[in-house]
Amino acid sequence: MQEGSKLPDLDFSILRFVPRERGYARGQEGFELILKTALSVLVEHGYKDMTLRRIAKECGMKAGNISYYFKSKDDLVRALLQAISRSYEDAISSATVQAGSDPEQRFIDLVTFILRDGTTRQTSYIFPELWSLANHDPFAKQCIDELYLREHERFILIIGELNPTLEAEDRTILAALILSSVEGIAVFAGYGKLWQDRMPQLQDAACRGFLDLIKSAKPGDCGKMPSSS
Repeated sequence: MQEGSKLPDLDFSILRFVPRERGYARGQEGFELILKTALSVLVEHGYKDMTLRRIAKECGMKAGNISYYFKSKDDLVRALLQAISRSYEDAISSATVQAGSDPEQRFIDLVTFILRDGTTRQTSYIFPELWSLANHDPFAKQCIDELYLREHERFILIIGELNPTLEAEDRTILAALILSSVEGIAVFAGYGKLWQDRMPQLQDAACRGFLDLIKSAKPGDCGKMPSSS
């Protein structure tokens, strides 16, 4: 198996923030400090205990001061979700751009980045909290869905380069299968999970298996409904 490129680490302590409208430097600094602190509280204590009072205490400010930046906890959570989503998207872009025009290496790098990131404490703690939140919050669901749809689109494009004979439906189904499988591995082999120490082997098997599947697929195969016989 071809070795992956030197991939960047996803560091959520360096969030990509959406600039505040009509903001100024000091206001932006306070805005970013609150969101970084909220993220730390989310990782360390979970969403249930991510209260404005706790965030304010960790920031060294009064709870009422947070209302200058955010009208409610919901507003704060929305801004945090946007920052996390932008940071993740930027990291994925950086992970795949290094391979240049080689689709096989871009595929390996994309799978490797997702799996390696799943073994980090921050991702293993953050995303289960976000998935749970998305079950009850439409905005959170939208952010998570959009993030995975962008990943899905990346796989679709690479699959099309690896096997140009495949139809659009084939690429869509294969990309969905690969993305859901790769993301799901973290549930069992992510940080502190049952098979974390086997992640290198799982990573290699995933890259080999899915590349073989993509290259051997025939046009129309994936779009067919299985026969009932």
